[in-house]
Amino acid sequence: MPDDMRHYAGAVQHTIDGIETIWVAPRELLARVQALKTDYAMLLDISAVDESRRVERPHAAAWDVTLVYHLLRPADAAEIRLKVPLGFEALEVPSLCAVWPNANWYEREVWDMFGVRFTGHPDLRRILMPESWVGHPLRKDEVGRATERPAFVMTPEVMRAELEAMRNLPAEAGFTGEDADPETMILNLGPNHPSLHGVLRLVVKLRGEEILDVLPEIGFHHRGAEKIAERQSWHGFIPYTDRIDYVAGVMNNFPYVLAVERLAGIEVPARAQVIRIMLAELFRIISHLVFFGTMVQDIGQLSPVFYAFTDRERALEIIEAICGFRMHPAWFRIGGVAADLPAGWEGLIRDFLAYMPKRLDEYQTMVMKNRIFKARTIGVGAYDAAEAVAWGITGPGLRACGRALDYRKVKPYGGYEDFDFEVPVAARSDCYTRVQIRLDEIRESLKIIAQCAANMPAGAVKAAHPLAMPPPRDQMLRDIDTLIPHFLGVSWGAVIPAGEACVTIEAAKGLNSYYLISDGGTGAYRARIRTPSFAHLQTIPWLARGTYLADLIAIVGSIDFVMADVDR
Repeated sequence: MPDDMRHYAGAVQHTIDGIETIWVAPRELLARVQALKTDYAMLLDISAVDESRRVERPHAAAWDVTLVYHLLRPADAAEIRLKVPLGFEALEVPSLCAVWPNANWYEREVWDMFGVRFTGHPDLRRILMPESWVGHPLRKDEVGRATERPAFVMTPEVMRAELEAMRNLPAEAGFTGEDADPETMILNLGPNHPSLHGVLRLVVKLRGEEILDVLPEIGFHHRGAEKIAERQSWHGFIPYTDRIDYVAGVMNNFPYVLAVERLAGIEVPARAQVIRIMLAELFRIISHLVFFGTMVQDIGQLSPVFYAFTDRERALEIIEAICGFRMHPAWFRIGGVAADLPAGWEGLIRDFLAYMPKRLDEYQTMVMKNRIFKARTIGVGAYDAAEAVAWGITGPGLRACGRALDYRKVKPYGGYEDFDFEVPVAARSDCYTRVQIRLDEIRESLKIIAQCAANMPAGAVKAAHPLAMPPPRDQMLRDIDTLIPHFLGVSWGAVIPAGEACVTIEAAKGLNSYYLISDGGTGAYRARIRTPSFAHLQTIPWLARGTYLADLIAIVGSIDFVMADVDR
């Protein structure tokens, strides 16, 4: 425990990921972030670490709980990390909601998971767990398995209490239907899956058809992915990443394995790098097709969703031929990929590359030039670049308003620096532009895939590193010196050196980060998953106020979120 935090104010911690990391005393946090905001204009993430059981403490300033703030400079994707040490008896810091509006949900999540209070927060309630939950799940004294808890029984009393809590939620959030105007009413949309892109509830306050306010309720899909990471081996957690953004497949594996490789100092063979990029871009196309079909269906045009899902099926057939699985192939490995490409893969890729551009031309005519679709989307849910940065919007939603921030270009990872492609941008983001940008991005992904197919390197697809995946079976059976590490790696798991690394990639929906902390063990001490959907979904009230109910449907569809990506 630090005797005097002034001694550590501004102390720098060296991390293997190269992100500038500064320790800040709680009372100095607000002044520090206000000074940094002029340069690092985007709040990328807020998370926390329970340090109480950590053997390899990161710095002399570390206490019981460390608050971690990630800030981003949109011009060149430079990042800075602020760490705030807190003791269990004084888990309190000032809220940053007045500095960045998107701090709201991040601070609520840290309160929910760790019990840190943010003074001045306008609505500090649980966000992923129900209000009836006792404790804070990501603390180290909280168990991580259902078998470690008493059996849960949904008694009639418990059911009534939970239903009453849902009924009382708007009032508890200061959100009521009481108004002098008799036209004012409260309308519940959800929680249901088909029309809301996941199990989401939107409590809408209306005056006639005009939206006065919206209260999103999330957490119905929460599965404790970050807690699961603490009890899985480094290799064993890979399949869980697939289930975060479940339409983006191996793209979820990408930042996780890159972060572990950074911690372990593993160099990935060139062939494995290109295979990874090819599959990631296929899943970018798959994700954008799901978005396109469902968004257009939300507006009321029924045919395109069948076209889009037919094209998605073609891409998934390629994924299945290469990986053996479709939506959740879990095919990336620490140090490479699971196996080499099968015979005939070039023909499958070539056929898809010849087919898809013509379909994109059809979509342009069938949807983007449709006057009803344009009337329902142009000018709806619009924002400019400054507003997007303030709300932490990344990916196509940010590029649609003129900011060409694409990590594949400005901060290349995994070999993207060797590929030639453009970053589509537009002048101002609205529902129409956000759809158009994704169609344009599909064309650029096709260019990248074509370059992968034309320039696929020869060689290994697995790193020859003791902390990477087990060696091929023929090598493993060669001698006892190979067999023993193989046995330990499979039964016990790789022991990754102590340290921390955060890797961010340009996922289909925006920036996706994995911030991994190793305490020198066979699994993560802490795994923070920063997803774009969580950041984007909290913009719904801001975008919807003053619009009409029909506009809300267009806005929700245009955000392109997946609730598993929100709730984790």
